[in-house]
Amino acid sequence: MTIWIAIGATAVGCYLVKLLGLSVPAGVLERPLVRRLAALLPVALLAALTAQQTFSDGQHLLLDARAAGVGAAALALVLRAPFLVVVAVAVVVTAGVRAL
Repeated sequence: MTIWIAIGATAVGCYLVKLLGLSVPAGVLERPLVRRLAALLPVALLAALTAQQTFSDGQHLLLDARAAGVGAAALALVLRAPFLVVVAVAVVVTAGVRAL
């Protein structure tokens, strides 16, 4: 039964956070600092998630084929390759390193 209490509490918490976001006055959202942070926050969160999933295994730092794939994708991005090419380069490099 405690799992259902946790699920219910999480659902109520998510609703309250969403309601809090909707109740912020429009004047606050139009400030330049808030607009800049709102634009950069998703990028930072995605980068942190990618780094955590690529370079860690539980509690340990891990450098394996995934790190090589991310490095190759970063290089392809620097060279201004299209998105599908970046993904393909990352897949090929990761598979190649794993095959070795």
